[in-house]
Amino acid sequence: MSLFITFEGPDGSGKSTQIKLLSEYLQARGERVLVTREPGGTVVGEQIREVVLSARNQTIQPATEALLFSAARAQIVAEVIQPALRAGIIVLCDRYADSTLAYQGYGLGMDLDALRAIIRFATGGLAPDLTFYVDVPVEVGLARRQRGETNRLDQKAIAYHARVRAGFLELVKAEPGRWVGIDGTQTIEQVQKQIRGEVERRLQSADSR
Repeated sequence: MSLFITFEGPDGSGKSTQIKLLSEYLQARGERVLVTREPGGTVVGEQIREVVLSARNQTIQPATEALLFSAARAQIVAEVIQPALRAGIIVLCDRYADSTLAYQGYGLGMDLDALRAIIRFATGGLAPDLTFYVDVPVEVGLARRQRGETNRLDQKAIAYHARVRAGFLELVKAEPGRWVGIDGTQTIEQVQKQIRGEVERRLQSADSR
């Protein structure tokens, strides 16, 4: 059966690790799984990712940033996500449209209604069945990121990252049926146990229909 699951969270929340573990778990129980990411996941999307996240491009305007992310999203929805869902595959995506609302909307102060219109156009209205929000304090996430490779967004002020996190929390509160919030300061094993439990519930619910 198909299921579209997205993972969101502040930078350094550990969601990419959790996606890998969930994918391995689902495949071990016989599910067909596709793991992808935003921006990226396609040849075009990876090229856009390089432009929009490069530390060389400090002059990118908020509107340009939002449209570049949305362009990559339009490509991955049409080329990767929709075909996989039609084939009955479980899709796990590292970030999706909610990141645009959090980063460009709450973080940069862009109009949320305008961004939602752009998202609808780019995705054709495709929304996730389930979204995990892995939450960590801003300082914790940024400290984790500094241990590895950083990008243009990582270099922004702490106040910006605090607005992004607050935006995510607003999104979680507004749509509790889709979102599952998880404390990302727990151990990797504790976080994964919660994620697997929720996915199992969703799969069982779908099977019983």
